[in-house]
Amino acid sequence: MQANKSIKCSVNQCKHHCQSENFCSLNAISVGTHESNPTETKCTDCESFALK
Repeated sequence: MQANKSIKCSVNQCKHHCQSENFCSLNAISVGTHESNPTETKCTDCESFALK
């Protein structure tokens, strides 16, 4: 697993998290929302998240 230094991540439970560093190992991620009109950062989601 190689860290993508362009995608920071602190979610250790994600299958794509580089355990030795706080980065994602994917080449790109998909960001989405679970709200019809997002107004805060907590309204967004990393849709590339996958459990280990």
